Amino acid sequence: MSAGRERILGGIRKGLGRGKLEGEALAAVEARLSAPARNLIPRRTALPTAELVDLFEKMATDVAATLRRVAGPDDVPDAVAEFLAGLNLPSEIKAAPDPRLDDIPWSKRPTLAVSHGAAADSDLTAVTAATAAIAETGTLMLASSAAAPTRLNFLPDNHIVVLRAGQVTGTYEDGWDLVRAAGALPRTVNFVTGPSRTGDIEQKIQLGAHGPRRLHIILVEDGGETGSS
Repeated sequence: MSAGRERILGGIRKGLGRGKLEGEALAAVEARLSAPARNLIPRRTALPTAELVDLFEKMATDVAATLRRVAGPDDVPDAVAEFLAGLNLPSEIKAAPDPRLDDIPWSKRPTLAVSHGAAADSDLTAVTAATAAIAETGTLMLASSAAAPTRLNFLPDNHIVVLRAGQVTGTYEDGWDLVRAAGALPRTVNFVTGPSRTGDIEQKIQLGAHGPRRLHIILVEDGGETGSS
């Protein structure tokens, strides 16, 4: 543990009037962290995988996201190009340098100008992978890493997320299980439900106030391992 973190935790312990946990108290905390207990789970998520995917699509599109299903990774370049053309947007994307996108043959669509890396102010459209999708609320779970810069999720006006059908889970608890199973916890986990919005201005919903004004999900039906439900 770093000296800075120990100093912060020491201040919290002092404020609580106690020292480091030891013995049974420490064992109880470690047991809880190693086997997190489930809370109240919505019954609507107790579904087979195919129906979970349908539920995710309904919940996501209900909050102004758009979604297109494709058969496999080979179809993603066409889906991206057609999304951009339909909105009269430039055929330029900034894609995450993410191994989960390595099977997408961008060269199949040579009119697409694809660059990789973190988003810059001039980037209008980002393409990222997902960590999981929560059918319960139509929410995308996006974990950060060197290969998945968080700026791609929020800086460009248009966010395209490539989601594998097997990444759709029923609940938030299932999503966290996938994160833990991947190993070390990421620095940041963002939950994104639809495009950015606010109702602060005259109580009218405005899209794109604090992030992308459009969220487009490309659901790859044959990709990824099946998540638990």
